[in-house]
Amino acid sequence: MSTERLNDSAEGSSRSTTQKQQQAAPLSRYESQKRRDWNTFGQYLRNQAPPVSLPQCNCNHVLDFLRYLDQFGKTKVHLHGCVFFGQPDPPAPCTCPLRQAWGSLDALIGRLRAAYEEHGGSSETNPFGNGAIRVYLREVKECQSKARGIPYKKKKKKRNQIKAEEPAKPSKLQAA
Repeated sequence: MSTERLNDSAEGSSRSTTQKQQQAAPLSRYESQKRRDWNTFGQYLRNQAPPVSLPQCNCNHVLDFLRYLDQFGKTKVHLHGCVFFGQPDPPAPCTCPLRQAWGSLDALIGRLRAAYEEHGGSSETNPFGNGAIRVYLREVKECQSKARGIPYKKKKKKRNQIKAEEPAKPSKLQAA
């Protein structure tokens, strides 16, 4: 066996050892959840009649998947006719449906969007990044905030809070 072949086989075995070590290392919570979400979405597509392959998947399949997940939700979303509509802490139970929380759906889409690209999909054709998905999530967010009577507010960046606390310095124009 030549020295080149020995080096090649040694490099190959060290590569495979490195790959095995990477596979054996425990995944982070995020990576585990992303893998689980990806497998769940893949199973959902396979269970469609007829089954949908990943290259055929589009934003409508993603929207259907999000609606399908609602049946497993744990967030009470009051309907317009409910006496508790708009109340953040209703005093009694009602028959309004349980849905997936907006934040959960938003995080799910983020993980699936990343997983799609990790599995060879391009960012241009990523169905999870489609504008229709963003519109759907915005509508869910608004609907849930109205139903609970709690508006979602954007968190201020820390930089803005620091600047707001500093006393205003007179500008050159004000001094003149």
